[in-house]
Amino acid sequence: MHTHTPFTNLAFCVRTFGCQMNKHDSERIAGMLEGLGALPVESIEEADIVVFMTCCVREAADTRLYGQVASLKNTPLRAGTPLSKRVVAVGGCIGQRDGERLVEELPHLDVVFGTHNLGSLPRLLEAALEEGGHHVEVLDAASSFPTELPTAREHAWAAWLPITVGCNNFCSYCIVPYVRGREKSRPLEDIVAEAEGYVAAGVKEITLLGQNVNSYGRDLYGSPRFAAVLDALDATGIERLRFATSHPKDLTDEVIGKFATLRSLMPALHLPVQSGSDAVLAAMNRRYTRGHYLELVRKLREALPGIALSTDIIVGFPGETAKDFEDTYRLVDEVGYHQVFTFIYSKREGTPAASVDDPTPRDVIQGRFDRLVDLVQQRAFEANQADLGAVVDVLVEGASKRDAGLLAGRSPKNQTVHAPLPDGVSAGELAGTVVPVRIDEAKTWYLSGTLADDGAAGHAGAADGR
Repeated sequence: MHTHTPFTNLAFCVRTFGCQMNKHDSERIAGMLEGLGALPVESIEEADIVVFMTCCVREAADTRLYGQVASLKNTPLRAGTPLSKRVVAVGGCIGQRDGERLVEELPHLDVVFGTHNLGSLPRLLEAALEEGGHHVEVLDAASSFPTELPTAREHAWAAWLPITVGCNNFCSYCIVPYVRGREKSRPLEDIVAEAEGYVAAGVKEITLLGQNVNSYGRDLYGSPRFAAVLDALDATGIERLRFATSHPKDLTDEVIGKFATLRSLMPALHLPVQSGSDAVLAAMNRRYTRGHYLELVRKLREALPGIALSTDIIVGFPGETAKDFEDTYRLVDEVGYHQVFTFIYSKREGTPAASVDDPTPRDVIQGRFDRLVDLVQQRAFEANQADLGAVVDVLVEGASKRDAGLLAGRSPKNQTVHAPLPDGVSAGELAGTVVPVRIDEAKTWYLSGTLADDGAAGHAGAADGR
């Protein structure tokens, strides 16, 4: 039973933009507000309190955020609300970067908080509810790790588990180090204790989070100890273990070897390359070369031949030539990724690359981007053909959004998988369970098949090499 608070029975909605770290922060916000008696709702129209968790990595996210907050001026309150005005808060990276400027540009905004003070949000919202006015608090650094806050996870069977916050890399195009601060690692015993709690609660899949998980522990122990984190998490008994994001310059042979030896580590890795050109990589301050990256790919496929690789690529970085782009195009063709997140370069004020003028016409950059997307789709389709006929263990997430008669879930390689639900069984009943699916169709972005009999379980990912 909740003690009565100013939040009791108020409805709240959290809108999240950007990375997995933001999604995890949003779960913390939901946990705090539910703990104070507020009720989660799906739509902004139903909400008395709306919290935007923001990302400023690309300009489009800024534009969407400002547009959505501005539109709330004209969005009527829900019937029966005790409030005379909807309370609107903005946090995350745009909150950290813009601070007071947000309320100057969006005067109906009530609360602004940054990346380092999630725990302040209830106090700031309470002040807005009781006093009105604007309440802005943006700190330069965190006094505690955000995982100490309560959480309301989106799925009972899956959990985000941050092992670091912040970033020390200072890629020339990236705003993250300026809004997330310096890299800070959690003690290993705290990470293991949280993971053990999740396993005891029935969580099937843990995803370790950090701006650069590979450098985990450098600030605590003098050198990275990410391989030790993977060993310790595997020992908790978790069924599925994943991690993001991995910087190529810090991916060690020891970590690569874990894909061959750890039971729980899933056969998928997101390894952002950003460009296939040495000249562009140097200008980006990525601190590895095309050759070094391709050698990492070779070692990963030697350790686990069927590993599914995904990446990020920026097209149109200032100064990118036709030859630089062709180097990127050839790298994508050579690696054969399962998934590529492609972006046209977005200038971010305050980063070194923002001061570099680029004479390349926009239509030329768009043409390169379109060519790359076509190749990405072709190679992703080809990569998925390796699973045709295999029996894959699928962690069911629920019903397909397009067809309620199909279950939707994730393969060990993180592919979306669809299969018809058995007669009389709902997707809700299967959600959070692992079922064997025999793959009979492999498309560009998903696999589909039929539920195999239980005797087929355990032969999952016949193509993952283990």
